[in-house]
Amino acid sequence: MSVAGTARVPARGIWGWMLFDWAAQPFFTVVTTFIFGPYFVSRMTSDPVSAQATWSNTATIASIIIAVLSPVLGSIADQSGSRKPWIGFFAIIKIISLGLLWTAAPGSPVVVPVILIILATVSAEFSVVFNDSMMPRLVTPQTVGRISNLAWGLGYLGGIIVLIAVVTLLAANPETGMTLIGRPPLFGLDPVTGEDARITGPISALWYFVFILPMFFFTPDATKGKPLGEAVKAGLNELGNTLGELRARAGLARFLIGRMIYQDGVNGLVVLGGVFAAAMFQWSTMEIGLYGIILNVVAIFGCLAAGSIDRRFGAKITVLLSVVMLMVATFGIISTGPGYTLFGIVDLSAMSTPGIFGTAAEKTYILFGVLIGLAFGPVQASSRSYLARSVSPEEAGRYFGIYALSGRVTSFMATLSFSMLTYWTGSPRVGMASILIYLGVGFIVLLATPYPAGGNPATRPK
Repeated sequence: MSVAGTARVPARGIWGWMLFDWAAQPFFTVVTTFIFGPYFVSRMTSDPVSAQATWSNTATIASIIIAVLSPVLGSIADQSGSRKPWIGFFAIIKIISLGLLWTAAPGSPVVVPVILIILATVSAEFSVVFNDSMMPRLVTPQTVGRISNLAWGLGYLGGIIVLIAVVTLLAANPETGMTLIGRPPLFGLDPVTGEDARITGPISALWYFVFILPMFFFTPDATKGKPLGEAVKAGLNELGNTLGELRARAGLARFLIGRMIYQDGVNGLVVLGGVFAAAMFQWSTMEIGLYGIILNVVAIFGCLAAGSIDRRFGAKITVLLSVVMLMVATFGIISTGPGYTLFGIVDLSAMSTPGIFGTAAEKTYILFGVLIGLAFGPVQASSRSYLARSVSPEEAGRYFGIYALSGRVTSFMATLSFSMLTYWTGSPRVGMASILIYLGVGFIVLLATPYPAGGNPATRPK
């Protein structure tokens, strides 16, 4: 299948750009969401409730750093021209931080993995700013939705390959010592000391290093602009002008505000969904990994379907449908517990059958999780194409920097809401319920936003 959206860029350049998502996704899949995060909460310490709040606070700190610096870096990128040196710089920090997660043994001070996760998350998100800002120069407005969703789908495929490898070859049941396929874990990894979860840091680091290389080798970068010192000064001035310019571009401002709010809910689900399930059902690394595999398989098909919907009906419809699905899924998972769903309106058998996910409540939870899998990729991929259709290539860096700001400036609110409500009530379920507010308000704001948001007819898809 040809994916080149414009004759200016060869297909290998487009594929190189898309492989960035393939390279980056295992960090989010196996480290922050399905393997290391749940391990941090349920097995690294003896207090799961406190550990959930600590994990949430870690995401909050990272989000604040990202929110403050992303628009600055985006503006500097427009002035300096080249994006690849920035991506390479942050890749070094990310790879080293992930490699050191191997040291996070049970009972060791949590401050070390907290710092490493913050560094890795910040580096990963800053790299995304520079990678996303390359997109308007590589593809046309007519193909940007398909390419963006396809890249997200590739990301999920990369994440699922690593996740499958972990749960079938590395993660063992602490009681039996066997992996999902009934064999001892490779390299003699000991699940009792968390080695099956800790290894995900070095694995994600190696994967990222190998698969960002095609982007560096084959994807054309913008021509080199101003020297770093001049670029920083000009970028800061340009950022101020951009923020002032948004007052005259009401549609674009509304899109960024709406995206800011619903992305808070999306971020909350990413950071907290896996650890919430692990704590509720006491899932092992193998079980939470299998849950992640199910969601990621569904997510690939969700992105493929969303590419067609985006092309036919536009990014706005795709995002709105995705947000509705995430609201339904969030309501479902917070209303499900051992022996019931929909807050007890529907009783479920408490009997556990042999094998993985033995109770009816666990199976019901997974069904709601499938909705998250279907919607999670499209809501982000089509938001990215929404903005790409709304700005010109020359202003892409600064607006994708503000786009990152809109995705992070208040994202600490979702995790902070979770932490505060969990502390006050002692119930992570109440904390998770706050995600519904962010998704619902973001949906309402986006509903009244024009498409494209920039109001530039030249960017409207044909």
